[in-house]
Amino acid sequence: MGLPDFIPKPPDTMTPPPVTLQSPLALPLNEVPSYMERLWDGEDVSRPEGASTFTLLVWQPAWLEQELGRTGGLRGPVTGIQRPELIEAARQAIQQLGLHHATAPFDPALVEALRREPGALQPDDLRGQLIDGRISELQPRRLISVNPLLDRTAPLESQVAAYCPMPEAGAVNTACGDVLVLRGGVPVIAAQLQRIDPLVTPGLPCWVWWNSAPEDSPEVFDRLALPPRRLIIDTSLGDARGGLTLLGQRIRSGQTIYDLNWYRLRSWRESLAMAFDPPSRRSALEQIERIDIDIQGHQFCQGLLLGAWIAAQLGWSLQHSRFDTEGAIHSQFRRPDGATPAMVVSPAPIGMPTPHSGTVVGLRLLTTAAEGPGLCVILCGEAAGCMRLEGGGATQRQLVEHVVPVLDGPLNAEVTRVLSGGHDSTNPLLRMAGCLAAEMLPAS
Repeated sequence: MGLPDFIPKPPDTMTPPPVTLQSPLALPLNEVPSYMERLWDGEDVSRPEGASTFTLLVWQPAWLEQELGRTGGLRGPVTGIQRPELIEAARQAIQQLGLHHATAPFDPALVEALRREPGALQPDDLRGQLIDGRISELQPRRLISVNPLLDRTAPLESQVAAYCPMPEAGAVNTACGDVLVLRGGVPVIAAQLQRIDPLVTPGLPCWVWWNSAPEDSPEVFDRLALPPRRLIIDTSLGDARGGLTLLGQRIRSGQTIYDLNWYRLRSWRESLAMAFDPPSRRSALEQIERIDIDIQGHQFCQGLLLGAWIAAQLGWSLQHSRFDTEGAIHSQFRRPDGATPAMVVSPAPIGMPTPHSGTVVGLRLLTTAAEGPGLCVILCGEAAGCMRLEGGGATQRQLVEHVVPVLDGPLNAEVTRVLSGGHDSTNPLLRMAGCLAAEMLPAS
């Protein structure tokens, strides 16, 4: 299948549309390195130079999108982009397949259910050929898109192309890049991974965006995500234990790692900081006796990351954690003054879940006071969500409530935030919270 006009301008960006320098070309993978070298080493002085930015290596299985396309639940090509049409098709499939109404569109349970459904449609595959304007604006030197197919025996295909953003008015030069698209069955891709290493531009940072569950295809993950490559994961996808274990291990090893699930907590962290910004409330932070965190579903990563961030900021040490009979996680901590506050992360009933499993929907902090009533701070993702947290002793305390805007926007916007930062180390707050969150998840 030939590539279309390369990397068209998305409708929601002001970035000038990139144009193809050379027509996309299908090549055997062993011929790709020499071909890409020739793209930028010509003697023609008018030839644009390759960008000196970074390599972005993307594992992009898009299992949900492929399954919906195969079964007819989603029309159009497979793009690998988390667009509104994909989310709506997933919600319809959840209803048609009889899954629980609180199942999130990107819950792995939906993919597993779709795999059992009949269907043999083969939509066009455009993964790697459409770059979001936010990412193309950063002018990556090289994009390598690794796209496994549902058919595990599918042979390996590779296609290459070069592109340049259109120069701004008055600009003389522009930095260009190239793209390699790999497609095939997982075992076939795994057998050829050693051929990808020479394609990672030496001397430039390399980001590995693992756009799938952290435990997906470990034979590929372990090979692609090697240090010193910088790693981008999303712990909301897949198993909570696998995601948090990986996050903790890579943080302790010193590898640069970013979790998109952590970035979605930004509005919660900011809102909580604002709630305690008045000087009259700051001393209450030292007297917190209980924290309740409500999440949608049973994917605990985001709730534990938020709780771990709070505990780490306050200097608490974890004593123990356990599951209760209803599936909530109870953690006991020790404060610097010796008191033992409790933290509970609980699945909450949700009528219309956000796309990602485990999204935080409510937070309550209860404090004591030497004189007078204590403080109750309640943050919730929507106005109706506050009602669940207003019991349990809240009425006997000074009440502070805020509605928090839930960040669940375009996935590429969060990826762009990571890539544009240029950081060569893990965010310090995530480094503290990630390791503690992994410890807070009970063994059973």
